Amino acid sequence: MQLPGVLGEPIRFVLNWGRRYSLWVFNFGLACCAIEFIATSMGRHDFIRLGVIPFAHGPRQADLMVVSGTVTDKMAPAIKRLYDQMPEPKYVISFGACSNCGGPYWDSYSVTKGVDQIIPVDVYVPGCPPRPEALLHGILRLQEKIAGERSGIGGVARPDPLAAADAEALTAPLVTAPQSHRPD
Repeated sequence: MQLPGVLGEPIRFVLNWGRRYSLWVFNFGLACCAIEFIATSMGRHDFIRLGVIPFAHGPRQADLMVVSGTVTDKMAPAIKRLYDQMPEPKYVISFGACSNCGGPYWDSYSVTKGVDQIIPVDVYVPGCPPRPEALLHGILRLQEKIAGERSGIGGVARPDPLAAADAEALTAPLVTAPQSHRPD
């Protein structure tokens, strides 16, 4: 059932607002990038202020999977299985060079050449390891993507064809690090 355009647009806005600012994260940490994820959730960077709840109890309670670290061929089925257990709408951030493309281990016989070979990825965060500010930037990009979604049948989110990414959004500056306030 389609809602009229006048009523549908405000409801879509409210639903996307709720999804955008209540992301329960399932952290799939495989290596050193997982430490940077933990640093992002601590007091200095505090991504809870962005509406990101850092530790879901499991994949069935999560909206966002953050894959960080080297994805091996042996771990790939576990990632796929846990992703399939997440309810719709679900999002994935690939955090770090290893999960993006294999990183320095790309030529190893046992390394998957990026988590996107297994599951769809919404945002890629580059770096080896990326700084916590880079993850904050990736979360902000994901929230922008969520804000532009249209709700599908059965509550499943799908991209809004009218909300194309513009050049300004793709070239926006990174989030700057907080300055330390030490007394002189």
